[in-house]
Amino acid sequence: MSTFTVPPINRDGWRFVALFAVATLLLFWIWEPLGWIGVILTCWCAFFFRDPARVTPNRPGLIISPADGIVQMIQPAIPPAELGLDQRPLTRISVFMNVFDVHVNRSPIDGDVVALAYRPGKFVNAALDKASEHNERQSIHLRGPDGLDLCMVQIAGLVARRIKCDLAAGRTLRAGERIGLIRFGSRVDVYLPDGVSPLVCVGQRAVAGETVLADAKSDESARLGEQR
Repeated sequence: MSTFTVPPINRDGWRFVALFAVATLLLFWIWEPLGWIGVILTCWCAFFFRDPARVTPNRPGLIISPADGIVQMIQPAIPPAELGLDQRPLTRISVFMNVFDVHVNRSPIDGDVVALAYRPGKFVNAALDKASEHNERQSIHLRGPDGLDLCMVQIAGLVARRIKCDLAAGRTLRAGERIGLIRFGSRVDVYLPDGVSPLVCVGQRAVAGETVLADAKSDESARLGEQR
């Protein structure tokens, strides 16, 4: 029999939950019906910052989703220039997080942080293709123990106004390890290494730290999918 458990709240969310709770008390003082609206919003805030444990596949070569959400796009794209990578198209997998998804981001591979680059920008809808180029973003260059180079980009969205990245150059990561979050609704792009095919499909739901986006040690072709 399954048991329902309440997931923990990410440490960066506690101050927001506290602010919502204080505002709720003030709303009760002003007018009780407003206070109950505040209770609902406080519960939503706690829900937004939930940080459930995940079971990460750990076979060498696997590239794991860094974000919860819908696989919005899979297409060729040039990685962010600020990382200094070759400016040639790579397969980009875009995972869109809405305001109800878990927003804690996780490392897609075991490896070292080679470089970080933050770029300010606009806040257009993160579901749009142009968000990768024009929106505020935090780019991350990772290198696996086998020399695998991977680019991951945290992108702010229409509602998101804060990208938080807890990394520093030289840090060693495990796949599925927490690396930051984005508030409140956004997108994460993963640029696959040359020659690596995606194992997810557009429209599929990805789970951070669990869903396998690709396998660098496999020669399987890109998968096709259909809604049923």
